[in-house]
Amino acid sequence: MKKAVCIMSGGMDSTLCAVLAKRAGYEIIALHFDYGQRTMKREKLAFEQISERIGALKKVNLDASFIASIGGNALTDESLAIRKDGAKPDTPTTYVPFRNGIFISIAAALAEKEGAQALYIGIVEEDGSGYPDCTADFIGKIESAVNAGTSKDFSLRIVTPLVNLSKADIVRKSIEAGSPLELTWSCYEREDEACGECDSCRLRLRGFELAGEKDRIKYVNLK
Repeated sequence: MKKAVCIMSGGMDSTLCAVLAKRAGYEIIALHFDYGQRTMKREKLAFEQISERIGALKKVNLDASFIASIGGNALTDESLAIRKDGAKPDTPTTYVPFRNGIFISIAAALAEKEGAQALYIGIVEEDGSGYPDCTADFIGKIESAVNAGTSKDFSLRIVTPLVNLSKADIVRKSIEAGSPLELTWSCYEREDEACGECDSCRLRLRGFELAGEKDRIKYVNLK
């Protein structure tokens, strides 16, 4: 049995990754992290619903609250404002220091324990928010580190099928692959209805607009 660990936030990118892994013949070990983010409960609900929908072999939800203790980002520190002006600074306030590096390290340990051959993560470089741990260069380097630091009879491939796609491409590919977009959550700020104004909502809405599709989740500022 081929197995893949899929890091799943509950968002549209990581959900599509899991769907693509499933279509590639992998049984899915769905991995989610609670790290004290503002929309933690809503993201967890999305993860649970999506994992059920795609028929994950196993669901793993881990407490990574130490990330909130480190702080330094607007997702876990409510004293820092989430940008809503569409500007793209070199390092946005929503950048969680080395989050993907931390997640990949933990996911690699889980993959080794479960005997998984692949690790899927939905990083997007071209249409992302300028996060330094969302690049193909970073993934290549951490994959080498993972394989250098695990047992000799274990080899892990880190798969990033979305890294060079735009958000519009991701919307189109999600629809083509039957990814459950209506279950996904992207908003950085709210858990009842998406704000429609944060960077993540803006990217998502722009992707649907350019793809000529309608987003089925509810937005508080888009009636």
